[in-house]
Amino acid sequence: MARLELSNLHAEVADGDEKILEGVDLEVESGEIHALMGPNGSGKSTTAKVIAGHPAYEVTEGEVLLHIEDDEFGEDIEIDEDQRTWNLLDLEPNERAALGIFLGFQYPAEIEGVTMTNFLRTALNAKIEEREELFEEDEDGDETEDEDEGFESSPMEGPADEGEIGVAEFQKILQEKMEQLEMDERFAQRYLNAGFSGGEKKQNEVLQAAILEPSIAVLDEIDSGLDIDRLQDVSAGINALRDEQGTGILQITHYQRILDYVEPDHVHVMLDGEIAKSGDASLAEELEDKGYDWVREEVYGTA
Repeated sequence: MARLELSNLHAEVADGDEKILEGVDLEVESGEIHALMGPNGSGKSTTAKVIAGHPAYEVTEGEVLLHIEDDEFGEDIEIDEDQRTWNLLDLEPNERAALGIFLGFQYPAEIEGVTMTNFLRTALNAKIEEREELFEEDEDGDETEDEDEGFESSPMEGPADEGEIGVAEFQKILQEKMEQLEMDERFAQRYLNAGFSGGEKKQNEVLQAAILEPSIAVLDEIDSGLDIDRLQDVSAGINALRDEQGTGILQITHYQRILDYVEPDHVHVMLDGEIAKSGDASLAEELEDKGYDWVREEVYGTA
């Protein structure tokens, strides 16, 4: 089990003084589904990117903490008591990913020449290696020689069977995950997102999360641009992440329609850089019927 805790989080654009987040408080635990809703410009996507460590934003106040239990990563990693809470703001994006944070993009990049299989196996091996180094360094009190170095491996270079998870073992993992998500195996032999439809790109984001098995997955408008069939496919994948892997989901969305298939435990309304109101799944239905002005009027006394 893991718990992501945002406390009084303020953030602004890194190259300017435009404030976007004005004190966000939010907690997401493994196995829970949270929907984060709100109008354009309210700070939803910024919240996602700050959690992941996007350099375009600077945190000016508050904390982003990840609490993990001693058995979070199985028997391979021994977690001491003083290693169970991490301030993500002190960590690079790759280190946050190694601890179990995943960000599903609204507009995934296309990379010609890199197959899905190669990319996913490289990402999995990089996460395993980074996690081992992170806990060893924390335990020994050593600092990384170059904090900006990032992962040593790349999908574009290196021996084909490099890494802890070899090609044969990874093929078994990939087949299992694709069956879990009810995806066509031929999908994995294509180049990463190249020529993919919008729905296929979003399915790929869910597949990446299934392979990496994050504790907390932040999905930024993964339902945008999907027809009803793809929406159902992607939703089934999100439910599998929660039901089969115990992943906590922070689902950022504008619309209630995906929540017909991915029922949230909690719904949060973001207005003007802060969470103005929280409730259960019925809150999303009310927003669909009435919009956001009633929340603004209820909370701030003005529409």
